[in-house]
Amino acid sequence: MMPAAAETAAFAEVPTPVGLFVLAVTETGLVASGWASAHGSRARLSDRLGLPEVHDADRTAFAVAELNAYFAGDLKVFETPIDWRLMSGSRLRVLQALHQVPYGSAVTYGELARRSGSSVPARGIGSIMGSNPIPIFVPCHRVIAGTGLGGFSGGEGVETKRRLLTHEGYLQPTLLDL
Repeated sequence: MMPAAAETAAFAEVPTPVGLFVLAVTETGLVASGWASAHGSRARLSDRLGLPEVHDADRTAFAVAELNAYFAGDLKVFETPIDWRLMSGSRLRVLQALHQVPYGSAVTYGELARRSGSSVPARGIGSIMGSNPIPIFVPCHRVIAGTGLGGFSGGEGVETKRRLLTHEGYLQPTLLDL
């Protein structure tokens, strides 16, 4: 009897208007994404996942196409399957609730806490956003403070969050965007 095949991760690097983005896709779905600079390298992300890397452009093609379509302004709802394995408990509930926040809108940290049905306080929601392993597809940029944009740990920080929210039409463009 043959043993079951070990799970693997296929990677893609995608240039975007907010920097080079790395995608990691398992047999189940997108397990991690993020800015190449934040991970240091694809190898570092691979080590974090603890899964052998395979070269499989077919596996990553759908997520790559969706990310490109999103930045081209042609996609508002990601259909890439998500592999939630890196999350559990309240963190999983919060990120799954976040995954439902629609394009072009935003929620406050407190609102997301309520939507998730978790007992995580608004401050804890911010911490979960900062450790989101699948930014953009699980849109942590759509979570804002009651008094402004709040923080953002991806790309170039709050500037990247502002650019993503402007791209989605939630914020009006500034002179910097013209």
